[in-house]
Amino acid sequence: QHEHEQWRDKLTPEQFQVARMGGTERAFTGIYWDNKASGVYRCVCCGTELFSSETKFNSGTGWPSFWDGAKPGAISTHEDTTHGMVRTEIKCSNCGAHLGHVFPDGPQPTGLRYCVNSASLNFEEA
Repeated sequence: QHEHEQWRDKLTPEQFQVARMGGTERAFTGIYWDNKASGVYRCVCCGTELFSSETKFNSGTGWPSFWDGAKPGAISTHEDTTHGMVRTEIKCSNCGAHLGHVFPDGPQPTGLRYCVNSASLNFEEA
């Protein structure tokens, strides 16, 4: 309980709900889904660099989408069987914040689509 209180003080209610409780923002409502600026996307909780604008692409889904993470090992994956589906959840390896899910329908060279909640990210313009 104590850990949650620390995060609750540091984050907005939506950031807390998404990053710490595994929630999902509604499509096309997050602040970064259409962001085209150059820079890095950091974990909203701990500041770890997770994604770069260089791998961001327009997936048409309404969430920020990336075909790769910024650094190997920065993002951990976990099988998620909630909502009657088998999906691969992505989390910040450093603090365990929920980021979103990764799907095998992205562009080359990876073929992956990291579908991320804006609420889990802080963008730092280059």
